[in-house]
Amino acid sequence: MKLMNRQLIAAAILASAATLVQAQTTIKLGWTTADSKVDPYAIAAHYFAEELEAAAPGEFNVQFYPNHQLGNDTAMLQAMQFGTMDAGVITGTQVGTLESAFQLNDLPFLYANNQQAHKVLDGEVGQTLLEKLDAKGIVGLGFPEAGFRHTINNERPIRTPEDFNGVKLRVQPSDLFIASFRAIGANPVPMAWSDVFTAVQQGTVDGLEIPLPVIYANKYPEVTDYLSLTSHTYNALALLMSKQTFNKLSPETQELVREAAKKAIDRQRETVASNNGNVLDQIKAAGMTVNEVDDVEAFRSKVANVYDEYRSKIGADILDKALEQVAE
Repeated sequence: MKLMNRQLIAAAILASAATLVQAQTTIKLGWTTADSKVDPYAIAAHYFAEELEAAAPGEFNVQFYPNHQLGNDTAMLQAMQFGTMDAGVITGTQVGTLESAFQLNDLPFLYANNQQAHKVLDGEVGQTLLEKLDAKGIVGLGFPEAGFRHTINNERPIRTPEDFNGVKLRVQPSDLFIASFRAIGANPVPMAWSDVFTAVQQGTVDGLEIPLPVIYANKYPEVTDYLSLTSHTYNALALLMSKQTFNKLSPETQELVREAAKKAIDRQRETVASNNGNVLDQIKAAGMTVNEVDDVEAFRSKVANVYDEYRSKIGADILDKALEQVAE
């Protein structure tokens, strides 16, 4: 009898454990860059997992896939649409290829600082952008950041628009980025992120435009000489989830996921901002020559026509609202 009781108890424990495992929601979470403590994509991914665990201990099994393990941004967006991937930290520019309104954040010199960007993206404009993804099969959870994008190259320091002349600069595969850098005078070369380091190393391109923490986390001081703090574009990321994955969750769990994302994004922005000063020191220590630009207005005047060209693609109401907020 005692043996039978022990067997029943053991079976009950195993059944409970099996139920717990079955109840756990697996989240395959991918991003394209390094799984580094200073990489903004990685920070967002890990903080999201931490906040999910804090809100619902044991309910989520978040699996990390950095460094293109699930493909590039385009492939991951498609995988989320098909439901074969659950969540991703995606470059905002590439989200713009799926939903053109997201190109707002790629407009050169739109935001003067992080606070302006947060005001726009955490408000009505940002919510409108995220809601537009619903029809694409994706749930937008918010906007982590990688800071502002700057210019690194092996030709010369960039102090004036004229310094861009003839520089073969890798840009993101985006018509807006191509138009912006062509307007400034560079020779923009669209290229997948996975190919860029080798292209710079071999001299196929002279440099690229990139946020500070991504420069250091991906070892670009080893292959580039000059860092010019152009701050030409605020690098908004997007924390996204497959609509198929999201719809499998109860309404209560869906709200928990949204709250966890918000907390993770707030933490991520603080960490990235805090890291940037240290990262710049590390970049200098690694031997790169760093300079400020002489006159931001000289660069801004060169790209005025880009705003006109992309007004209808982004949506006049969205652009006007954003411009109104940054002018306040």
